[in-house]
Amino acid sequence: MVKTDARNVDFNCDLAQSYGIYKNGEEYELLPYVSSVNISCGFHAGDPLTMREALLKAKEYNVAIGAHIGFDDIQGFGLKNMDLKPDEIEAIVIYQIGALNALVKSYGLELEYVRPHGAMYKRAATDFEFSLAIAKAIKKFDKWLIYYGATGEILDQVSQEAEIRVAHEIQLNRIYNEDASIDYSSSSVGNVDFAFNRLNNLLRHSSIRNNEGSLSEVKFDTIHFSTTSKNILEIIKKANEIITPVPVNYKKAVVSGWV
Repeated sequence: MVKTDARNVDFNCDLAQSYGIYKNGEEYELLPYVSSVNISCGFHAGDPLTMREALLKAKEYNVAIGAHIGFDDIQGFGLKNMDLKPDEIEAIVIYQIGALNALVKSYGLELEYVRPHGAMYKRAATDFEFSLAIAKAIKKFDKWLIYYGATGEILDQVSQEAEIRVAHEIQLNRIYNEDASIDYSSSSVGNVDFAFNRLNNLLRHSSIRNNEGSLSEVKFDTIHFSTTSKNILEIIKKANEIITPVPVNYKKAVVSGWV
């Protein structure tokens, strides 16, 4: 199939999803096929050495670098929801971004965006005030950072309220509800054809087939590929056959006429 640049989009994956003796070498297999990487910042995963290794790998592949933030839940991999006050959210968000940014700056690189992980990602997709607190913390650290989040109205509302740039994210192997939110009661789908058909629907119609069997229109700037999903390497390779992924910042620059 001929590769097209007609509708370029960012492909992102997670890195530094390790800690101490617990390693995840499989994540580097996705690096040749993505345009941005979410590097864990030490709360749900990642330690200084793992973060540095991931950063140097990202530099080698010349991909955009993002901070992958989460709840302080290293034992549970950030999958446990926590009720935090706005000032607590601000503190843990800025703390994690700062940890990664110290390494980023020391190697002459730039941090471009922030993406929540696990329970924080899920909560941000459904809780406006929670998501707004994250956005305000990101902006307080650096107003030029992009906030990556699950596609939907909440992300748009947060963007307007906090006056921060956002990137709407879709996952090719997840089941979605009619309102285009992720159906977390359903497992991810490891079927390559399912993911490929979803990508085609996105490119042609900006829509995804939901769990009711109908099509839901969505915004999307980036697509997330998780190493925890079955056949994800095959899925991302096939996606690269029709899409040349580009970082969100670059795409926005093209649209604005800067490049």
